[in-house]
Amino acid sequence: MVHRHTPRERFIAALERRPLVGQVPHFELVFYLTMEAFGRVHPLHRNYSQWIQMEEGERCLHRADMADVYIATAERFQHSAILLHPNPETLEEAQHLIDQVRAKAGDRHFLMVHGDVTYAIPEGGDRLEEFCYRLVDDPAGLKDEAARRVDAALAAARVLQRHGGLDGLALCSDYCFNAGPFLRPGQFSEFVAPYLSRLVGGYRDLGFYVIKHTDGNIMPILDQLLEAKPHALHSLDPQAGVDIAEVKRLCGHEVCLIGNVDCGLLSTGTEGQVVDAVSYALEHGMPGGGYIFSTSNCIYPGLPLARYELMLDIWRAKGSYAAGPDVSVAQAPAGCAGDHEAALCLMGSRGPKGEPTHGPDSACL
Repeated sequence: MVHRHTPRERFIAALERRPLVGQVPHFELVFYLTMEAFGRVHPLHRNYSQWIQMEEGERCLHRADMADVYIATAERFQHSAILLHPNPETLEEAQHLIDQVRAKAGDRHFLMVHGDVTYAIPEGGDRLEEFCYRLVDDPAGLKDEAARRVDAALAAARVLQRHGGLDGLALCSDYCFNAGPFLRPGQFSEFVAPYLSRLVGGYRDLGFYVIKHTDGNIMPILDQLLEAKPHALHSLDPQAGVDIAEVKRLCGHEVCLIGNVDCGLLSTGTEGQVVDAVSYALEHGMPGGGYIFSTSNCIYPGLPLARYELMLDIWRAKGSYAAGPDVSVAQAPAGCAGDHEAALCLMGSRGPKGEPTHGPDSACL
């Protein structure tokens, strides 16, 4: 029996800039509107200050519930990939969450976790001022700290690689304001770029895919981001003047592009402006492959769910490559027929009180 490619396989094909037919892969870094969509609190909005106090059985139930939320989001909104946010944010909990999602959904989705330790725009209190002083007063100390951060991140990645189940890392340190990078390109080449290159190279050597995200106007440092050799660049922020047509022309042959749908317009624009923004991203991102459909940030709290659904309606109508055979060895679980039933099988059926009704869903791994 011939089956279509899984969402994970299609996502990987796009990252590798291989040709695809059918729908352009889609994902979002975060979909926060889970209460509105499912009546469930998003894992990042949960406070687990008493996590250590819980019995292990209770922790297992929370892990399973978080996994269910991620899978339900991916299935309803056709995300090919899931960025997991373990809560509490520990290496051990990352492994548990990976196992939970794989047990429930198999290899259906591409799984990634955060993995950026390079210097981002300092936020909060006097951190920006302090960082600026250190650039002048303690450049050697900043570089030593950057190197230690990379060492620690790669050590953690080796643990995740041995554990298995993870496909990639999302590097989400923001480097840019709308006007440009928070460091001049020369400073960026000294305090960020070498460590970004070593981080990306280390992850790639471990067999992981790497997606580099940053908001803002990346154009003054685009060359340095490309030199680090991530598989993809995410955001391509139109609110900062980043034009996907220009980025595609400059580097679409060497890196996958993700995003460029103006998330600000999803909140404040007219429906016509949303249609235009989505259509522009698809029109200029899709040619030649190597494009993954996404907003320029995430589906954040306060963004109208109806606007995101409008965005997806346009994607379904316009975001498809020429029809043709789209086959792979991927198969739905035994006993599932068709996409909808396969999704239900992968997510696990539940009884009238929400209790799992078959094996792996209730297992704590």
